[in-house]
This record gives sequence, structure tokens and C-alpha cells, in this order.
Amino acid sequence: MAGERDLRTLLSGMHPVLNPGRYVYCTFPAKVPAGLRPVVSVAEEEGVTVVVPQEEADSLGLRYEYVAAWITLRIHSALDAVGLTAAVAACLADEGVSCNVVAGFHHDHLFVTADDADRALSALQSLSAAPPA
Repeated sequence: MAGERDLRTLLSGMHPVLNPGRYVYCTFPAKVPAGLRPVVSVAEEEGVTVVVPQEEADSLGLRYEYVAAWITLRIHSALDAVGLTAAVAACLADEGVSCNVVAGFHHDHLFVTADDADRALSALQSLSAAPPA
């Protein structure tokens, strides 16, 4: 199934959902430790960054600084769609909410500061209800 490319359709149909729990960013010099179940992993020159549930990081004694909430945009966006990330980032920036975006094959995922989760969700719901022309 091909993803949606039309920006207005993407915004009006994004249906942001706040996933339960809190998530943290951890980094490792080489590879993800065995048994760790990240929801996101990114390999960089400096090492591997993972996003894991905070409870899992705490139980393993992992270091982290940033505690996030995870919002999923439920529309299937095409990987080559233009403008969705910019529109979402601008909406959240207008609310003073920082955002880290991760694109999966089917959906875009936003990690916002945990304390800003409700405000971010509300702003995204407003954007979806009245997308710009």
C-alpha cells in the first residue's frame, strides 16, 4: 500500500495518538546490548542511539537525560511526502514544544518532552482539525 503524499490529506488525517509510557534516549559506543528492546535505533558515527521505555532503562541501570512522550501520527505517510514534518514542527514550535521526529515505513513518530505531551497532543489535534489551506 502506497503512503499518502498530499499535505492537506496528511494533516487532516494524521490522528495523533499518545502512546502510553515514558521513553528515554540512550547511547552506546558500538551496538545495542543483547536483550534491550528499543522502539527506535539509529546508528551514527559516534555510536548507536536507542529509544527505550524508561522502565526498561531504569531496570538495566542505563544513563539518560531526556524523558519523552511518544506520539504516533496514525496516517500512512509516504516516505517522500513533502511538508508533514515541517508543518508538525512549526505547530509544536508555536507552542514552545521541542520535537524529535522518526519516520517509520507506515507512520511518523514524535518524541516530545514528557511534561509537554498533553499540550503537544492538543496542538496536533487542532492542526488536524483545521489544516492550513
